[in-house]
Amino acid sequence: MRAIMLMFDSLKKNWLPPYGGDIIAPNFRRLGERTAVFDNFYVGSLPCMPARRELHTGRYSFFHEGWSPLEPYDDSVPQILKENGIHTHLVSDHHHYWREGGGNYHGRYTTYEHVRGQEGDAWKAVVGAGFENTTMSDQIPPMFSHLFAQDSINRRYMEKEEDHCQTVTFDLGLDFIETNKDADKWFLQMECFDPHEPFFTYDEYRKLYPGAYQGRHIDWPQPGSTGQPAETMEYVKNQYKALVSMIDRNLGRLLDTMDQNDMWEDTMLIVNTDHGLLLGEHDWWSKGCMPVYNEIANIPFFIWDPRSKVKGERRKSLAQNIDVAATLLAFFGLELPQDMEGKPLMETVRNDTPVHDCILFGYYGGTASITDGRYVYMRGPASEANEPLYEYTLIPAKMSTRADIRELQNLDLAEPFAFTKGCKTLKIDMSGHNSPFSNVYRYGSRLYDLQMDPGQKQSINASDIEFRLVTKLIEKMEINDAPAEQYARLGLIKGMTESALIKQKEEFAQAWKADVLPELDWTPSALSQYKTLAAMLHDPTLPSRFGEYVKDEGVIKLEPSVIYGFAGKIVPKDKEGMIIMMLTLSERMD
Repeated sequence: MRAIMLMFDSLKKNWLPPYGGDIIAPNFRRLGERTAVFDNFYVGSLPCMPARRELHTGRYSFFHEGWSPLEPYDDSVPQILKENGIHTHLVSDHHHYWREGGGNYHGRYTTYEHVRGQEGDAWKAVVGAGFENTTMSDQIPPMFSHLFAQDSINRRYMEKEEDHCQTVTFDLGLDFIETNKDADKWFLQMECFDPHEPFFTYDEYRKLYPGAYQGRHIDWPQPGSTGQPAETMEYVKNQYKALVSMIDRNLGRLLDTMDQNDMWEDTMLIVNTDHGLLLGEHDWWSKGCMPVYNEIANIPFFIWDPRSKVKGERRKSLAQNIDVAATLLAFFGLELPQDMEGKPLMETVRNDTPVHDCILFGYYGGTASITDGRYVYMRGPASEANEPLYEYTLIPAKMSTRADIRELQNLDLAEPFAFTKGCKTLKIDMSGHNSPFSNVYRYGSRLYDLQMDPGQKQSINASDIEFRLVTKLIEKMEINDAPAEQYARLGLIKGMTESALIKQKEEFAQAWKADVLPELDWTPSALSQYKTLAAMLHDPTLPSRFGEYVKDEGVIKLEPSVIYGFAGKIVPKDKEGMIIMMLTLSERMD
């Protein structure tokens, strides 16, 4: 038995032909005809590396930890396979595997190959080089300029499609198949960073999507609100489509290889992604700073299982990323670790047998979302402080750096969790680390009916349904052995009644109030922005200075324009770009 998992980053489900999308991608259509296609497949822990950790462990991590390496107590499916005589091989251009916050995943495989150059990968060195601005912003905050500069340098070494990271990743993966096509007992993970931002591709694919835009080239939208001219937005969306069309060509190479070598008889094929992203839906770009709408959470999933040979059929049952780990182990006839929360999908593929009545997803420190397939409930923090909040780890690290030394100066040892195999962990206080990018308190809790409102345009008020999903959320958190303070952070009380939930909602609605100039009429967006400004400047004189500004300007109603005007007068020039970006984010309440 052999298995191939072809994984992408940020692949949008509803833009692909098998899901009704209009991207020119005949091989994705071909893939849908050759596999079981899941309609209700979801993310779990977000974003990139937390999702990949789940593919190893088969369990949620977002209640305990954010972006992180694999922990010493984590079960790892590639390692379990390796230890049981199955050769596991990773080919990837996802550069986070070789950065601080994900730097030990590759070692779980028998062999691995890394392709350099994606995004701002610290690859090629051209000292003092300038860069072409391909972002949507005319003013890039200084803290991000190195990322865009490095990406611009990397692109110089990929002027031909044959040199593109994506192409090379497929080349290496197909080389592995060619070399080992007659061998048994192997697992190949081919993984592309595309179509994650930036949407770097070539004219051949861009020409497939003409438009009216005449400005400078843009292929890197930053997380935040839309509002650009329609032609600009269409152009950026077309860059994404062009990149997926390039992916489609390489997908065809894999399908051709499986056809030519008659691999469908004994080789499982999984094609998946870590999460989706927003490209204008809900007036947002990207992910991370907005509610986890289904364009992010409900992702494409294709699977060919040679045992059942189901192809060209749809599956409606709930499933998610934690199930991939369990499915691979079961396919190779291996026992699942007792800490694994995912379920094998063999019978779901065969006849749509459900394995979940509901599933969870979310970011560490963000909302905890739950869906039963009909409804999605997003449970927001109970307080603006979004506390208490701790991180539990034995390898403290950030996305691309070591942990902040200030965080490590005040830590404790936590007692073992059910899944840490008797190990105590570091307990790191993450209080006060919220930003407008990560703190979702202003969005509140939301309930959507996907049957009546598939676009999630309007949150509904249905306390009976909300109570049922809150009860299920608590139940799932108990199975996950979520830390006690996560219940407090989310305002969840074990055994709470429906009437208590209704009263709690009323109290939450009254909590969003101004502690500065409360006698004036604040719009929610302006209040959110002022709180952001105060949190970023740490200036004890800010309230009095703001009061004087409002008085001098004769302001009666406090709207976002007032906050922008005030910020323009007081924010230091070296902080202006970052603060304006954060004020723009925090203006949004939806």
